[in-house]
Amino acid sequence: MANVSVLNMEGKEVGTLELNDSIFAAPVNEHLVHMAVVLQLANKRQGTQSAKTRSEVSGGGRKPWRQKGTGHARQGSTRSPQWTGGGVVFAPKPRDYSFKMNKKEKAAAIKSVLTAKVNDNKFIVLDELKMDDFKTKKMVEVLNNLKVNKALVVLAEKDEKVLYSAKNIPTVATTLSNSLSVYEMLKYDSLVITKDAVAKIEEVYA
Repeated sequence: MANVSVLNMEGKEVGTLELNDSIFAAPVNEHLVHMAVVLQLANKRQGTQSAKTRSEVSGGGRKPWRQKGTGHARQGSTRSPQWTGGGVVFAPKPRDYSFKMNKKEKAAAIKSVLTAKVNDNKFIVLDELKMDDFKTKKMVEVLNNLKVNKALVVLAEKDEKVLYSAKNIPTVATTLSNSLSVYEMLKYDSLVITKDAVAKIEEVYA
């Protein structure tokens, strides 16, 4: 089993933690990781775009000029796509972009990203993350101590003081261990995670 250092909020090592190989040393499946990212982005799409085809644009019932003898190209309607005010060829219509992955595929994608973060030394474990007050300055100080800039902070349970202290930092996001997102984990360079959150992840995915 892989061992990682456990740091405190001052950035000093206070121990080590043994990680479960079935989660943090799993085979990295790039296809499933890509699929999970596409799924999350696709499921966010509203799919409300719409334009009218030539059959839906009002007007254009009369032939604009006779078929022959005018010198113009033959035309059947002023609502054909080549006319100003005409319909759109293959017009976009409201549609649902969402699709599904099964549970095993989602779990494998999450394990792949966690393994990659551990392998790249971008997996930082904290013994605890507690704030005395709602202070962005304090959170910035903690991140500077850990020498990370763009980070996803993973907590075991909701902590309002931590969430609001990190909220105004543009390069930092917070999430809970039970709602890990492949897209978010890839979006941020480092994972800053508490020991309790690691235990909960192992409980769910082992």
